[in-house]
Parts: sequence; C-alpha cells; structure tokens
Amino acid sequence: MADVRHLPLTRRGDVVENTVTGERAIVLVGSADATDGRTVVFMGVRPGGAVVGEHVHRTVTERFRVVSGRLCVRVDGAQSELGPGDAVTIHPGTVHDWWNAGDEEAQVVVEISPGRRFEVMISTLFGLANDGLTNDKGMPHLLQAAVIANEFRDIVEFVRPPRPVQRLAFALLAPIGRALGYRPWYERYLRPHAHVDVIPDLLALADEVAPAAA
Repeated sequence: MADVRHLPLTRRGDVVENTVTGERAIVLVGSADATDGRTVVFMGVRPGGAVVGEHVHRTVTERFRVVSGRLCVRVDGAQSELGPGDAVTIHPGTVHDWWNAGDEEAQVVVEISPGRRFEVMISTLFGLANDGLTNDKGMPHLLQAAVIANEFRDIVEFVRPPRPVQRLAFALLAPIGRALGYRPWYERYLRPHAHVDVIPDLLALADEVAPAAA
C-alpha cells in the first residue's frame, strides 16, 4: 500500500466530474479540511448515472443522504429506492451498488470515512474516464485496471468475477502494467476541474449525513 500523503489534497469547493458515469461532486469536507479523516461531497447524478457495478469497501464506511431526486441502492442483495431525506449507511465488507432511479438529477450528500485514499482513487478513475480511457461504464482497460485495483484493494473490490479470482489476476497483471508505464494514480487527475464558493446551506448538509444502519 503506497503512501498518498504527499499527493494534492482536496479542499472545500473543489469540483470533480465523471462525464462517462454522470457523476459531479462538490467537496464539502476535503482532506485539507477534515480533522477526523472523512471526506464529504455533494453529488449530482444525472438520469441513468451509476457507479461501475456491485462492490465492497473493505476498510471504508460510506453514508448517503438524498437531498432531491431518487436513488436506487442494492445492499447485500436487497434493493430499495431512496427519496429526499432518506439515508443509508454502507458498512465495511457490505456488497452494494447504487444508481439514479429517476428521470431527473439525483442530488446526494456522500460521506466516506476514512476518505483520503478513496479520493485519490476516485479522482484517478474520473480523470481516465474524462480522457476517454475507460469503457462506457467508466472501467479502465485490463492492465490499467489491474494496477489501480491491486493498489486500492483495501478501498474497493468488485464482486464479479469472484474476488479471489480478481486478486490473483490483478497480482499477476499489475507488475506487467507498471512495467508498461501504467500507474495507480496520475497527479494531473488529482487537481479539481473547477472551484466554487460553498454557500452555508450547502455546507450544512455535511453535518446531516445520517449514521443510521442500512
């Protein structure tokens, strides 16, 4: 596991976007702001927008609170739809997935704890997608994916193919990818795409992410 402390930090008001998956996030609490290690973002997800697929965070707790629109979540195989004011907590080791379930943008406050390695990983994936270096679901090609997955397996693992198969394959492929010049992150992707002033009403949402159980 590489040390990411020397990499650029996120700050309140930073904006990042994934043009492939339809996610746009405004940082409410970044790694430069937090004293407790969490990252909190206000995220907009366009209709049809979704993460790459069912996955697990081995060391990370993820909390969602819907502000507007509809968010569909699948947690340990149980699917539900969340509307404004609804919240869910995804505990480490829980298989889950989520997507915009409505015909308008879904706006969601998301808290990741701890957030530092997660934000480095997600910024890299967003950057690769924006540069046309992923498929239409936002997944990089095999060797690049192996390098990222092998480095960040403590943060996220997808459930298909089976995780033991993935770990073996990525452990074999990641050194090849690195030898060919692929990296688990690229500093050019760790810079925000824009910066905005965060209004107090939006900032207040960072303290409203419910810690209720899923």
